[in-house]
Amino acid sequence: MKILVCISKTPDTTAKIAFADNNTKFAADGVQWIINPYDEWYAMVRAIELKEKDPSTIIHLINVGGADADPIIRKALALGGDEAIRVNTDSTDSFTIASQIANVAREGGYELVFTGKETIDYNGSSIGGMVAELLDMPFVSLATKFELAGNTATITREIEGGEEVAELSIPVVVSCQKGMAEQRIPNMKGIMGARTKPLKVVEPVSVEALTSIERFELPPAKAGVKLVSPDNPEELVRLLHEEAKLF
Repeated sequence: MKILVCISKTPDTTAKIAFADNNTKFAADGVQWIINPYDEWYAMVRAIELKEKDPSTIIHLINVGGADADPIIRKALALGGDEAIRVNTDSTDSFTIASQIANVAREGGYELVFTGKETIDYNGSSIGGMVAELLDMPFVSLATKFELAGNTATITREIEGGEEVAELSIPVVVSCQKGMAEQRIPNMKGIMGARTKPLKVVEPVSVEALTSIERFELPPAKAGVKLVSPDNPEELVRLLHEEAKLF
């Protein structure tokens, strides 16, 4: 079985967020980059667990990005990927990214495509569904459990108010979230082995982007806390009505 795991480069959650060029670009200077946690902790690790049960399983990683993504790709390889593919293009357009992934997946004949449920920078949660549509494969989002018996996948996903269990035949595209697996740390053997694992760079296919970024805006700064004396309920009512606008 061949599994394709989609990984994205995202800023560390402790990074200071700033913008440049009149708020049209993310200011990357001094930012520490990591593997998107949903891709690493859940999609990647669940693929590794499947390989541990069936050593004949092949895990390929795919990233759509520039050469600056190579260090996080190597870290993913250290966790347990067999080889990686980087599509050599930078884009913030979900359709462009999904199209590059789908093109590689189509040519590679993968039976499972795993993504994280979303990236922690843009939070779009759109790539998995687009990839599935482009490949004409079933898609299960927000998956918390994945079991495979032969060619039948049993997938548990969150829905409003509960859980839903789907049973379907592979190939399938799955977006993974908390519950799918537990975070792992690369060991020394994996780190050393990752240095020599293949990282193939391919040029992108031509795709017309459907979206573009006009500008970024930081959320408004939080206002200070206002304390109201317990002897002055009228002032509390006024603040709730006029400033908080709760009624």
